[in-house]
Amino acid sequence: MTKPADILATAHARAQSNQLPYAGAVTPQEAYALLQSDPKVKLVDVRTHAERDWVGRVNVAQEQHVAVQWNLYPGGAPNPNFLQELAQIADQDTVLLFLCRGAVRSRHAAKLATEHGYAHCFDILEGFEGEKDADGHRKTVNGWCKAGLPWIGA
Repeated sequence: MTKPADILATAHARAQSNQLPYAGAVTPQEAYALLQSDPKVKLVDVRTHAERDWVGRVNVAQEQHVAVQWNLYPGGAPNPNFLQELAQIADQDTVLLFLCRGAVRSRHAAKLATEHGYAHCFDILEGFEGEKDADGHRKTVNGWCKAGLPWIGA
């Protein structure tokens, strides 16, 4: 098993090589290993409540899986309380692993949190469902679900 320090070093190296505006990026497998190794690490699911209810959610320790919507449902408007909600679940030194459907909103969330003083923000590459396949379906190419990591279906 890879050590947490090695995972974080790899994540930081990805940030440098890709000029990311946050601490780094982890694969779903690396995110899960970090969650398993340290109960203080938080997975911040930035999908809407509807997405989690209808599509599924990660199955990790309840205190580690937190929901802070990036956009609101219905309508998709930006969540004006994103930073306030984040502040309620984590301090600025907490390792935060941001997750969305396909790793777009999570990158934006990691960037915004970093800009507001959160020192350890990481994007979970590939997201929960991953990229679409040739038929437009998700969960078949990559992502948390495709990796076989624990999740609860809708």
